Amino acid sequence: MSELYYEIYKEIFDKYPGYSRGIVLAFDVKNDSSPEKLTQLLREAEASLRKKVVLESIAEHPRIKCWREAYKAFGAKPSEFRSSIEAMARRALRGDQLPSINPLVDIGNIISLQHLVPTGGHAIDKLEKNIELRIASGCETFEPFGTNETEHPLPGEVIFAEGDIVLTRRWTWRQANRTLTLPETTAIEFNIDALPLVEESEIHQIAQEVMDMIKEFCGGRCRYEILTKDHPRIMLRE
Repeated sequence: MSELYYEIYKEIFDKYPGYSRGIVLAFDVKNDSSPEKLTQLLREAEASLRKKVVLESIAEHPRIKCWREAYKAFGAKPSEFRSSIEAMARRALRGDQLPSINPLVDIGNIISLQHLVPTGGHAIDKLEKNIELRIASGCETFEPFGTNETEHPLPGEVIFAEGDIVLTRRWTWRQANRTLTLPETTAIEFNIDALPLVEESEIHQIAQEVMDMIKEFCGGRCRYEILTKDHPRIMLRE
C-alpha cells in the first residue's frame, strides 16, 4: 500500500464538539468463515443486550439518542435514517439473530452490541486515495451495498469518503460496496465512533478488545490511534 492518510476534517469537530473516533488498523489478517466460538459470542452479545434494554425505549437510550440528535443536526430524520448501532440494536431486541458473515464483520457487530457504540470495518487493502470523514458537497458518488446503482449524498451530510467516492453515507448509516469486508480482505480499519457520552478511556478499552479479537480469530498485526480535534490525521501504515 502506498502512503495514504486518514483524516477527520475540522468542520466535523467544530459542528460536533467532543466527538472522537478510535481507529484500529489490522494487517495480514485471514478472514475465512467464522468459527463456532465467534458465532456464539455474537449470540451472547444479542442476549446480553436484551437483558439491559427494551425495544420500546431504545430511542431514548443515551447512547442511541445522542446519534439521533447528531443525525438531526445534518438534516437526516432519525426515524427514517437510523444510525448503524440503532438499527442493529433494534434487530437484536426484536429477537432476530444477526447473520454470521465472516470473522471481521462479526467482531465489529459483537463489539457494537456489547458497548452500544457504532463500530465497523472498512477493507483498506485496495484503497487508492486518502480516506476522510467530512461534510458532503453533494457531488460525490455512492454505490450502496448490494446494488449497482449510483447516488449522491445530500450537501451538508456527514460522509466517510475515499476522494469523491463515498464509503459510508450519513456518518454511520449505510456502507458502500467499495470497502466491504470480504473473505479475501487482508487489511482493515475499524472505526469506533464516540460522541461525548463515551469517554476516552472506553475508546481505548474498545480498541484493545477489537485488537484482541482480531488476533485471536484472524491473526495479523494490529495497532490503534484515536482521532480528535487535536490529532485529526494519521497515516494508514503499521
